[in-house]
Amino acid sequence: MLIRIDIEKCTGCGTCINACPFGAIELRDFKAFITEACTLCGACIDSCPEEAIIDERAKEEKKAEEHKGVWIFAEQSRGKIASVAYELLGIGRKLANQRGSKLSAVLFGPSDEVEELIRWGADIVYHVNSEDYAFLDDELYAKTLIKLIEEHKPEILLAGATAIGRSFIPRVAARLRVGLTADCTGLEIDKETGNLLQIRPAFGGNIMATIVSPTSRPQIATVRPRVMKRGEYDKNRTGEIIIVPPLKPQGRVKILERVEDTSFCKVNLQDAKVIVSGGRGLGSPEGFKMLWELANLLGGTVGASRAAVDEGWIPYAHQVGQTGKTVCPKLYIACGISGAVQHLVGMQSSDVIVAINKDPNAPIFNVATYGIVGDVKVIIPLLIKKLQEGVS
Repeated sequence: MLIRIDIEKCTGCGTCINACPFGAIELRDFKAFITEACTLCGACIDSCPEEAIIDERAKEEKKAEEHKGVWIFAEQSRGKIASVAYELLGIGRKLANQRGSKLSAVLFGPSDEVEELIRWGADIVYHVNSEDYAFLDDELYAKTLIKLIEEHKPEILLAGATAIGRSFIPRVAARLRVGLTADCTGLEIDKETGNLLQIRPAFGGNIMATIVSPTSRPQIATVRPRVMKRGEYDKNRTGEIIIVPPLKPQGRVKILERVEDTSFCKVNLQDAKVIVSGGRGLGSPEGFKMLWELANLLGGTVGASRAAVDEGWIPYAHQVGQTGKTVCPKLYIACGISGAVQHLVGMQSSDVIVAINKDPNAPIFNVATYGIVGDVKVIIPLLIKKLQEGVS
C-alpha cells in the first residue's frame, strides 16, 4: 500500500473516514485501516489532525528510477530455446530502444543456442548453465530470477504465458511484491511517463484493458505465444554472455521423467503456416470435412472457434482464441466465424486473413485482409475445385 497509517500516531478520531470519497477507510480496533477500495486519491492525508497518514509514493517513485533495462525470460526444453523467447526479443528490442536501455535475456539450463539470443536482439544473456535447471523447478527458477533482479534491477521483465511462465513467474512477482499482468496481447511505452502499457483482454474478452504499474519495479508481464512478431536476425551481431552461478536445488518437487504426448488428436496449431478455421456458420460437424480437404491442399491444418468446439463438432485441441491457442500463421482462413473479440485476440496477428461469412457486417471483416461475403458451403468447394485444377 503506497498510502499507509502510522498506528502509533493514529487516535482513531475518524476524520479520515469522513474525508475519503470512496469509503476506503474503516476503524479496526479503534485504529484507521485503509482497505482495498483505496484509489490513492490522497484526500485523507491532509484531513488527518495527527499527521498519521503517510504517502510513500514519492519514495517508491525514487526506487523506480534505480531500475533500468528490459529483460526477457528465455525458456528452453531439452536445450532448445522456445519460439516464444524470440518473439519476446522482438517486442523487447522495441521497448528497450524506446527507453534508451539495454535488452537482456535470462536463460536457465544447458543449451547450445545461447548465441542465438544475441543474434535475435539481446545485448546481454544471463545464463545458468547447469543440469539442475534443465527442467522446470518452480522454487529454484524463482529464487534464481529474484536474485538476479535484486542484483541488476531491470525496469521491465517479460516472459511467455506458457506452462513454464505461468507456473513460476507469479512466484517471482509475489515475492518481489510487484504487479503482474498475465496473457498480454500488446505492449507499449507511455511517451509521457515511460511506464509500460500492458494490454490484455478483460471481462471475458469483451474489452481490451490497458494496465499500468506506475511505481512498482520491475514491471512484469507474460505474453501469449504467437502474439508478437520476431525481430530482425543478425548473424554478425555481438553481445555479452554472463555465466551465472547456479543455486542449490531446494525444491519439494523433482521431475523424474518427461513423456511426450503422442496422441493422434494433438494439433500443432501454433507452428502451422496455414490454418483453415471453422465456426458455427458451418452448420454441422460435417462442414469440417471440407475444411480438412482445403487445409490439406494448402499444406495446413484446421482450427475452430469456441462456438464450434462447444457444439462438439471438433475437439478442443483445434480451438483458436482467448481460451484456446494463439496463432500467427502466414495465412488464416476464417470460415463461418463471426469474429468475437475472444476469437480475434487469438488470430489477428496472422500475416494474411481471409474471412468468409454470409453477414457483411460480421466483425471478422474488420481485421480481414480479404473478405468474401457468401455461404461457406458454396465458396469452400469452389476453392477446393480451383486448387485441384492447379489454378492459384
